[in-house]
Amino acid sequence: MALPALLALLTLCLALPAASPARAADRAASRNPVVFVHGYNADPGVWGSLRADLRATGYTDAELFSFGYDTHLSVNEVLAGRLGAYVDQVRRETGAARVDVVAHSFGSLVSRWYVKFGGGSATVGHWVSLAGPNRGTSTAWACALWDQACRDMTPGSYVVKNLNSGDETPGAVKYATFWSNCDETVNPDDSVPLTGAVNTPVGCLKHNDLLGDDGTSAGVRAFLAS
Repeated sequence: MALPALLALLTLCLALPAASPARAADRAASRNPVVFVHGYNADPGVWGSLRADLRATGYTDAELFSFGYDTHLSVNEVLAGRLGAYVDQVRRETGAARVDVVAHSFGSLVSRWYVKFGGGSATVGHWVSLAGPNRGTSTAWACALWDQACRDMTPGSYVVKNLNSGDETPGAVKYATFWSNCDETVNPDDSVPLTGAVNTPVGCLKHNDLLGDDGTSAGVRAFLAS
């Protein structure tokens, strides 16, 4: 090989490693940090599988945040406001204008109230509901007598009625739901889908199995990248 050609090849090879981190940085800059919102009687630990899948696709721990909260409190009076404060904190830490929200079960109501009534339509880019009782669930009647969050989840509750009045998916936010026709917790099963959202059936999965299901994870990751 002639010396000029060899030098050109060497220069190209030396340049390649430097280009890869730059491309990775560009991809990271183009996506929002993700805020996970767990469900009733749960905690941030439920997100281990999905967090790992997102890390495998390039997210860093500095882009993944889990909101932990007392799931026995009121959606509209307490929890949506606390989530809003947490989102503001994440935005300050990351410098991001918007976050993406991935919620499971009861967390769907908390995050929807923040988006619709708490200013979240300006700070949320993508919103994802996994097995959320978006139109209420009859199962919640079992604990509604003594638990405010359960009352909020019942069909026809103040929270459910207001969330579904008018536009169910307001603002410039992209909405998605994932639901199972074998969900033992959300009844009826079709309480999850929303008008104006990308609604994806995941097959026959139990309520909590959506958190670790490979197909559901792939769907969530594809939606966040859209």
